Order: sequence, then C-alpha cells, then structure tokens
Amino acid sequence: MMRWLRRSPAQTFVLVPLATIAWEWAVGTLHVELLYALVMLWGYLQYRLGGRYRTARGGGGSGLSGAPPERLVETGVYAWTRNPMYLGHIIYMIGVALTFQSLFAAAIALARTVWFHFRVRRDERGLTARFGEPYIAYTRRVKRWLPGLF
Repeated sequence: MMRWLRRSPAQTFVLVPLATIAWEWAVGTLHVELLYALVMLWGYLQYRLGGRYRTARGGGGSGLSGAPPERLVETGVYAWTRNPMYLGHIIYMIGVALTFQSLFAAAIALARTVWFHFRVRRDERGLTARFGEPYIAYTRRVKRWLPGLF
C-alpha cells in the first residue's frame, strides 16, 4: 500500500482530492462547483491517454520511473508538448482547486507543479542520454509545457 502511495498518479488522482475534501470539510468551507469537474476530467484523460499513446508508439512502461521508452515519440499530443502526462497531472490539480474552490488545493497544485518541473528536468537528462541528438532536436521544436508559452 505504501509503495502505491509513493506513485505520482496515486498522489495526484487520489490523495490530492481526498486531502482537499478532508481539509475543506474540517475547516467548514467545503463547497463544490461541479462544472469545474470537467477540468479534472480533462487532466485525467490527458494523463491517461497521453500515457497510452506514448507506450503504444514508444514502448516501455507507463512512466519513466518504470521501463523507459524504447523509441522517441514526436507525434500526436507529443508534437505540442513534451510532457502531456505531467501536464495532465497539473491540469487535474487545478481542476481540484477550482471544483472545491480551495486555496489549500491551489497551494498543493502550485507546490506539485514546481516538483513536476524539477522531475521533468531530471527526466530530460535521461532522455538526452538515451536518444541523443534526435531528442535534443525535439526539445528545440516542442515546448516543455505549453505550446507558445513555456
């Protein structure tokens, strides 16, 4: 169980919403804006479908901490952002903050966004070592996070 809780998906998609609900209920400010649950759904689907796409085309496991990809994937959502799965985590957590109108969840989303940024930097070093110049060329064409912004 503890091993499962150390995984990013468990933290993002299970612990963050549960902690938010518990916190907001405990302080008496639990409020739900269901329309924003669509942002949560978007983030989760981006994470899940981006992972399936990468695994189908690049091989390896579902995340870089497991079996790394065997081939560089530069098509589909990976032609727009180098990190659609991590971005899905972030979008989901923004959705949690909006859905529960929670500054607590917003603070978690901000802290985990910084954490994901550093994780991405580490992953990029590994991908550069694994794929070399083709990956470096890819990083010049495709933004790390958002097309046209970052």
